[in-house]
Amino acid sequence: MILVTRINGSVFALNPDLVERVDCTPDTVVTLVDGTKYVIAESVPEFIDSVRHYRASLIAQASRMETDPAASAESSVDDDTAAKVLQLHRKDR
Repeated sequence: MILVTRINGSVFALNPDLVERVDCTPDTVVTLVDGTKYVIAESVPEFIDSVRHYRASLIAQASRMETDPAASAESSVDDDTAAKVLQLHRKDR
């Protein structure tokens, strides 16, 4: 989730995976895949940077999980389930 600011100053979290497009009209209008529209205070480049940072952090976290599978498997999951999950990771790197 990324944080964006409405024109009135209130901040809310938005799932960038649901964004269809962002328009500058001159206000920044975010349109989601279901047609919901939000007018936000951030500029289009600021919004794009936020989405880019969010996605980069997901990739970095997934990379850390691949290099240290023990850290990603430590939870309330038993060893058999963790082994099945880890088998799904690609080993070609």
